[in-house]
Amino acid sequence: MRYASISERLSKLGSEKWAVHFEGRQRAARGEKVIFLSIGEPDLPPPEAVLETARKNIRPGRLRYSGGRGEDVLLEALAKFYSKRTGRTICPMQFLFLPGTQTALAVAFLAILDSGDEVILLDPYYATYEAVVTAPGGVPVPVLLDPDRGFHPDLKAMEKAITPRTRAILLNSPSNPTGAVFTPEEIAAISALAKKHDLWIVSDEVYATQIHGNHVFASPFYDKDMEERTIVVSSISKSHAVPGFRCGWIAASEEFCARTLSISETLLFGSQPFLSDALAHALSEEFNETKHMRDAYLSRAKALVEGLKACKSVKATIPEGGMFVMVDVRKTGLSGDAFARKLLAEQGVVTMPGESFGKGGAGHLRVALTVDEKTMTEAARRIAAVASSIS
Repeated sequence: MRYASISERLSKLGSEKWAVHFEGRQRAARGEKVIFLSIGEPDLPPPEAVLETARKNIRPGRLRYSGGRGEDVLLEALAKFYSKRTGRTICPMQFLFLPGTQTALAVAFLAILDSGDEVILLDPYYATYEAVVTAPGGVPVPVLLDPDRGFHPDLKAMEKAITPRTRAILLNSPSNPTGAVFTPEEIAAISALAKKHDLWIVSDEVYATQIHGNHVFASPFYDKDMEERTIVVSSISKSHAVPGFRCGWIAASEEFCARTLSISETLLFGSQPFLSDALAHALSEEFNETKHMRDAYLSRAKALVEGLKACKSVKATIPEGGMFVMVDVRKTGLSGDAFARKLLAEQGVVTMPGESFGKGGAGHLRVALTVDEKTMTEAARRIAAVASSIS
């Protein structure tokens, strides 16, 4: 039988990147004791009030079809949320409800890319970014980030990578996997670059509420002059610990949302009304659970960094945001993949090889901050033990 070329384009961009995680799952199923630090799935409870909103709205019949753009109550909540964040009036017609950030990314690139169009990716980048760009025929163009500069962007390298075929820059701040939070000045410089070359910016802001220390979140969408060329994608999967809800959205200009609505409706005609109610509630106030989760991630990161401090061939630094730490294993002489496999085989700790996130992640492990401090300290001990055995 004949298949569309998209199946071939995406054939190497799927679950292979999670091979170490899947091996860890198999070991656990056989009864082995394994510490999982591989997947960014929050382990802490979501806000009870958000769960209760979903529960109480199932019974009254909030189970019917919804409009393709999303429920009015949700669109109004998103408009209020972004009006407060940007300091200007954002209207409900500037949003599309979608099942999670992943779908929002896919829809965004379907809307702006033709075959052969190029997208600048800051490398390392989240493991599915290549696929969402490649699916509509786009071409990912990685621009390496320097780990010794905290994985912050190099504007000269970015501009050098731009060609007549470039259509967009894909940003993710706070970053998965690196934990870098781009400064307001860096976001402004990238915005200027997009204006100069007439590019879109697709801004993945799923970790925007998880900022650590004195770092400040900035978005190109906050600049009114960037509204027409910025596409924000986000969700409450990580911010409110409900990845199974699949509650995400696009925030952009009215024109973009109007032109993209038919694409969204082709993939998903409407949302689950009771989940839209829960999402609207999640955006309406601050919750103790979300603050506790943010504080817990920082405490866990500190436990990991402290636990590796005495190890001469492995190092880690506190992330500026998000729920991951990049552990640098380059001095061991092993690749991130080789170290991750050795760590699993010898110490029962499951991490993600940095190479799963592009060439820029080579020689690193991505550690998810999804276990308590005591377990994280033990994981650090085991990582250091593997590094010492290599030395």
